[in-house]
Amino acid sequence: MTLDLKKRADRIRKTLRSLYPEVKPQLLYRNPFELLVATILSAQCTDRQVNRVTPPLFEEFRSPRDFEKAPRERIEALIRSTGFYHNKARSIQNCAAALLKDHAGKVPDDLEKLVKLPGVGRKTANVVLGAAFGKPGIVVDTHVGRITRRLELTRNGDPVKVEFDLMRIVPRSDWSDFSLRLIFFGRQYCTARSPKCPGCPLKRLCPYPEKTPE
Repeated sequence: MTLDLKKRADRIRKTLRSLYPEVKPQLLYRNPFELLVATILSAQCTDRQVNRVTPPLFEEFRSPRDFEKAPRERIEALIRSTGFYHNKARSIQNCAAALLKDHAGKVPDDLEKLVKLPGVGRKTANVVLGAAFGKPGIVVDTHVGRITRRLELTRNGDPVKVEFDLMRIVPRSDWSDFSLRLIFFGRQYCTARSPKCPGCPLKRLCPYPEKTPE
């Protein structure tokens, strides 16, 4: 890692902080378990759609025990619009069963324990740690991966490698908020197709060779 990379990362962080001073996850939840379920549902689905689905879902099933005992077909019916509903329903039920078996029905506040739960990877675990427990974690979704490669903060495509690259250049206290700011930035400016480069607040710090022309 060069000093220049660390300095540029700091400038990027400060610009994003001024652009999005207050950030929090867009998923609706009332407790760590609801956030865990909502984050599992958010795979390949927008937060907005998940937020349409979860109120009736959590009204009917309120605890890991409720989800474990529920007919899977009923869970599938309630989450169908989030996509991949067969896999998601299975993951949620298996996760609920593991919470009951290994953690007395409580969501652990430890990364290594979280990623051992069915359907929970590092991205989901870091969302839960940051939002539910206030423990910093870098969340690497498609926005974060795309933007950090365009900004040349990483050259890796694997999300775990991207996470560790960013951990080396971003202060730990800013891991969660930096991830959220990149996600907001990706939705507003640095979109997958036709990024809004001419008006981008980071254009002077961005070496992306395929910038949209002025």
